Amino acid sequence: MKVLGEAPLVDPTAQLRASKLGRYTEVGPRTKLLEVEMGDYSYVMNDADIAYARIGRFCSIAAMTRLNPGNHPTWRASQSHFTYRASAYFPGEADEDDFFQWRREQGLTLGHDVWIGHAAVVLAGRSVGTGAVVAAGAVVTKDVPPYAIVAGVPARMVKQRFPDAIAARLQALAWWDWSHDRLRAALPDFRALAIEAFLEKYGA
Repeated sequence: MKVLGEAPLVDPTAQLRASKLGRYTEVGPRTKLLEVEMGDYSYVMNDADIAYARIGRFCSIAAMTRLNPGNHPTWRASQSHFTYRASAYFPGEADEDDFFQWRREQGLTLGHDVWIGHAAVVLAGRSVGTGAVVAAGAVVTKDVPPYAIVAGVPARMVKQRFPDAIAARLQALAWWDWSHDRLRAALPDFRALAIEAFLEKYGA
């Protein structure tokens, strides 16, 4: 039985580079993280590829997703690797630091409690708001508001998870900042209470 804890659970086949993982986090098989910060209780499944990203708490990232996939210098005479990964092609040449700094500056952000569906893609520089859902196979080319559900290529709004007033009350409650003990105590209510009843009980 899998047990999560203070130390992240990282599959031996995953590749992490300059990344920081919070408590109760999990990284699945063959997933690659490059300069990623992942908040407490978030997980990413198998065969995902994430670069230059800040991921909030309690995010659920499905298999085969791509968050901030590689960009190419389309404004140049050539957009090929050889211009910025020159060390692989020409002995004595260095890779281009400025290009990779540009990639870092095009990072993306996921809020808290975001669900990214199977094989979805979120492009560079985008923000996915707290509580949002990105449907399987979607390609996110624009920012996603909190508690929105988006789908399609390019991703478009399908509906809101909750009315604006409920979404605002959830964001004010910020249950994702609760202690581990408080989360456990509230577990029956997370499971059983309707959203209005949950907010009535905990939102005062």
